[in-house]
Amino acid sequence: MQVYKFGGASIATPERMQALLPVVTDATQPLVMVVSALGKTTNALESIVAAACKGKKEQAHELSHILEHEHLDYAKALLQDAYYQEAAKALNVFFTELQWAIDDASADKYDYSYDQIVCMGELLSTRIFAFYLQEQGLNFEWIDVRDVIRTDDTYRDARVDWEYSEARANEVIGSLLNQGKNVVTQGFIGATADNASVTLGREGSDYTAAMLAAMLKAEGVTIWKDVEGLQNADPKLFPNTVKVEAITYHEVIEMAYYGAQVIHPKTIKPLQNNNIPLYVKCFLNKEQKGTVIRNEVNSIFYPPLIVLKKDQVLFQITTKDFSFISEDNLANLYSIFHNLKVKVNLIQNAAISFVACIDNKEEKVKALAEALSKDYNVFQNEDVSLLTIRHYTPEILFDLTKNRYTLLEQKTRHTVQVVIK
Repeated sequence: MQVYKFGGASIATPERMQALLPVVTDATQPLVMVVSALGKTTNALESIVAAACKGKKEQAHELSHILEHEHLDYAKALLQDAYYQEAAKALNVFFTELQWAIDDASADKYDYSYDQIVCMGELLSTRIFAFYLQEQGLNFEWIDVRDVIRTDDTYRDARVDWEYSEARANEVIGSLLNQGKNVVTQGFIGATADNASVTLGREGSDYTAAMLAAMLKAEGVTIWKDVEGLQNADPKLFPNTVKVEAITYHEVIEMAYYGAQVIHPKTIKPLQNNNIPLYVKCFLNKEQKGTVIRNEVNSIFYPPLIVLKKDQVLFQITTKDFSFISEDNLANLYSIFHNLKVKVNLIQNAAISFVACIDNKEEKVKALAEALSKDYNVFQNEDVSLLTIRHYTPEILFDLTKNRYTLLEQKTRHTVQVVIK
């Protein structure tokens, strides 16, 4: 059994969805497909949330009607009339649910309201996709993943009740697979014990695919993107990037930790724990080999893996009384960062100084500076970047830092990090 995950770009237009048919028909059966919302739907739903929670209900409803028409137009362009009529009836259920969620939305329960509204995107797209696959004569069943994935009520970043969800996955989805059927369901969403909708946070659709793969003992997971595989750096920031043919889970987690927009660590964990390989392939050309991520790879050679985090702030903190940055001061500093929920991207300490590089989020930076200033002298360097290179060479480090001023450099055997301006 295989799990395929399709993002919004892969189904952005009816033509894109039709182009996925060979990808689906050539897949090893049975198949579970986890699908995101169409194109920019999540952004549109977020605008609806914003309006509804500000009390602008009429505007929110107007925006929702635009979204409804866009999905109906999409379905009409994709489906023959008989299937379109059935799809329109099915979609209307979610349109009604969306209207109720808008009426119920309020600023004092923003995160809850956000999840009740934003979850509609995946439900609408998968319903359309399921009707299209059925029209093509393929044996697919549509499943509402909210009937499978049980979570707590941490809205917008819900934590999964693994034991309950695994039992439901095997009961609901596993039984269909055992009957020789395939499944289309949603990523990114789930439900509480009270049946309130939730979203799973960043990269939630990838996480759903990984969870279902682990729960259903899949042979592999494939994430279909509009690129040929994982690159050694962001091609938007660096020229002449190269594709990484195979890479370990360990390396991917390291890259994600340093800020690379690759596969989120929470997606990796259930796959690594169950030794399930993850493939990243291009839906625009399914014949391309792509990238495989697994526990072990045959080659230990990697090109330099490059991550650049822009818009950073470098804090330099020194003791006012010239006391050492030893255990007591370190404990105090770490507690300040922890209590303010500030993620530190780079740390270095000396005798009486402590240096930390963080994301430049204005409210966090201001609160951190105020808290630190009570006991320490605080200096800030703004508008800096943090460059991380795994498997670096002196040549690549020189090439990427020339003509830049280096404020801080930190090296280990495999990794170099440089704060540059």
